[in-house]
Amino acid sequence: MDQPVLCLDIGSGTQDVLYYIPGRELENCPKFILPSPAVMAGQRIEKLGNANKNIYLYGHNMGGGFTRVLKKHMQAGLQAAVHPEAAYAMSDSPDNVRAMGIDITQNCPPGFAPVYLADFDPGFWQSYLAQAGLDYPEMILASVQDHGFHPGGSNRLGRFDIWQKFLSREQGDLQKLIFDVPPKEMTRLISLKQCMGGGLVCDTGAAALLGALFVPEVEDLSDEQGICVVNAGNSHTIAFLVYRGRVMGIYEHHTGMLDGEKLWAQLEKFRCGRLSNEEVFEDRGHGCRILEEASGMDFGPVFLLGPRRRILEGFGVHFLCPGGDMMLAGCFGMLKGAALLKGRKYNA
Repeated sequence: MDQPVLCLDIGSGTQDVLYYIPGRELENCPKFILPSPAVMAGQRIEKLGNANKNIYLYGHNMGGGFTRVLKKHMQAGLQAAVHPEAAYAMSDSPDNVRAMGIDITQNCPPGFAPVYLADFDPGFWQSYLAQAGLDYPEMILASVQDHGFHPGGSNRLGRFDIWQKFLSREQGDLQKLIFDVPPKEMTRLISLKQCMGGGLVCDTGAAALLGALFVPEVEDLSDEQGICVVNAGNSHTIAFLVYRGRVMGIYEHHTGMLDGEKLWAQLEKFRCGRLSNEEVFEDRGHGCRILEEASGMDFGPVFLLGPRRRILEGFGVHFLCPGGDMMLAGCFGMLKGAALLKGRKYNA
């Protein structure tokens, strides 16, 4: 990258931010670990609830981590309404939103307090960076977890269908993990890009994988033999089988439903090609898919990232710290992905 870049890896609890400055040591680039936009939206809803205020949600599709606070707000006897576009932050189905007792309306009802929803707010970042003495950059990279568009069924199915298409349609090509134009089913990424006004976007799982490959030794080893990269996030755990610039398999589950022994047992089956999609889905995870080409291959080395990585402590895995800061692995991964998209190789 030859210009400053604002990189945001937006999770369920935090948004992990890197302000990349070309020519400066990565350790000296500004870094921020902030509450996620969903957490901040939840905090505003809670404050308004404590003040006995009805609320009007408006803005954009975004992460739905605020919905627990919203339900408590309504259980307290307060009302909520939502703009049609912002309603997608809660469900792909408007009927599901109405079933929660929330009115969908274009305009804010009289006396309701507005709550803005967005994964990326340009005004917030212009102000925040200015306070830090940093210019608002022309280039922005951002990632969120996208469950796809699945109004008639489980968002677990919609989420894993995205990975299925990546493996089958894109043949697991690492260059296809980051987007200038997101696929039409990735509605949250589309909304994120609209809010950003440009730049590149990707899924948080993809950002984590690319973050692991940002480490030169890991990428070099993946060119020689198959490896397994695992990201243990606050909400989701995702694993990839990687060999020579391609993803050969993907597994995803909910972190809160796993302990170390259960996760390791599933990863061992995954690496050997014996873990089925049905087994993971019936266990209330998202799914598993392994390409036939990976049959019989050895994906022995396991590299681990993520804020919940201690779940596999003592299981013989390699803990990674891309760019010297594990919490910013996704940000370094997006830098890696942007370089791959331009046909370049970029590592720490």
